[in-house]
Amino acid sequence: MTVSTRFLGTLTVAVFALLASPHRAQAASSARCAVRADSTLLQLQASGQPFADFLTAAKARREGWLRMADSARVDDALLARARAVGGNWKLLVVAIDRCGDSMNSVPYLAKLAELIPGIDLRIVLPVNGRAVQETHKSLDGRNATPTIVLLDADGRDMGCIVELPREVRQWAHGVRSTVSSDSLHAGIAAFYAKDRGRGITTEAVEMLEAAKQGTPRCEKGA
Repeated sequence: MTVSTRFLGTLTVAVFALLASPHRAQAASSARCAVRADSTLLQLQASGQPFADFLTAAKARREGWLRMADSARVDDALLARARAVGGNWKLLVVAIDRCGDSMNSVPYLAKLAELIPGIDLRIVLPVNGRAVQETHKSLDGRNATPTIVLLDADGRDMGCIVELPREVRQWAHGVRSTVSSDSLHAGIAAFYAKDRGRGITTEAVEMLEAAKQGTPRCEKGA
């Protein structure tokens, strides 16, 4: 379905009005990830593709992936914060090329990992990452892509981001049952067009900072 530019502009205003409202829907719980060493997570992450290889192999939405990868930028202030965290971290990303949410987030995370020593990002397909999705579900209880899990050097699960950046994730969770699928997707698309990766990179850096402090952040469903 084609969404008019005028409609998208109106919807963008509505989205951010909802996000700013003190009555917006919140996550059912701000679930904390269990901090435990898990060699299987390390093995799965190590088996994944570097972003460059994933990009080369992408067939669905290929032009979009290439455009996002070429234009992805990370704010200098966020890069400075990420560098200050230090240490060695691994990003395990469950994603697939046909997923628009993956296309709008993963290239920015890949750029962050490219620019920050000590961050290794690998991508696995849902067929291999199902167990990770099962333990890191969307706020409404679905297996979703992208599912992003932060691991420390020992394989401890130190945080996650599931499906959408925080601002639009909470909005979508709050209105999913009250708006049409077309309106929901148009609102998410309007967010991505305006945000240009800042939301996902900000949340990723905050996740790193929290992990360093030993307080994993993982907002997920039951």
